[in-house]
Amino acid sequence: MNGDDMDGMDSMEGMDDMDDMDTMDGMDEMDSMDDMDMSAAPGFNAATFTKPSDQMLRQQLSDIQYRVTQEDGTERAFNNPYWDEKREGIYVDIVSGEPLFSSRDKYKSGTGWPSFTQPIMPEILVEKEDRKLFSVRTEIRSRHADSHLGHVFTDGPQPTGLRYCMNSAALRFIPKGDMAAAGYGDYIEMIAPPIS
Repeated sequence: MNGDDMDGMDSMEGMDDMDDMDTMDGMDEMDSMDDMDMSAAPGFNAATFTKPSDQMLRQQLSDIQYRVTQEDGTERAFNNPYWDEKREGIYVDIVSGEPLFSSRDKYKSGTGWPSFTQPIMPEILVEKEDRKLFSVRTEIRSRHADSHLGHVFTDGPQPTGLRYCMNSAALRFIPKGDMAAAGYGDYIEMIAPPIS
């Protein structure tokens, strides 16, 4: 890593679970995420969503997706599919499909994880205090599926000054051209190219 790549490591996002991180090579497991059958996921409906059982989640999710979303793990930096994603689209929770982030708010933070300045709507995320490491951090979870997504830090660009540092394993990316068919047509106006 060069000096620029180390800038985001000061926040220690990638140190959630260092003992297990070396064994979490999630890139191979997640290569097929964009190829998922979207006919089985017609958007997200909070009124009808029920979180699947643990047994069902273990069957539906890859090892890295389960480890991150259900056990608060962290995938490897620079070895995940969305850290450098530049297409326009929406990022949804891998478990529930609830909309989380727009490409409009994505930027290259240099940390090796997908980073955003804000969620697609403020009320869709839950913040929790995280004291697992040497400092207090703010964990970010999805509201309905209660998936661990990552953390938010106050070292992001303006206008928010925030960096939502997320795990690709907790997300599913839906390109703008596929959003209507996938049930996310109402969000198309919120989609634009990434900041950087």
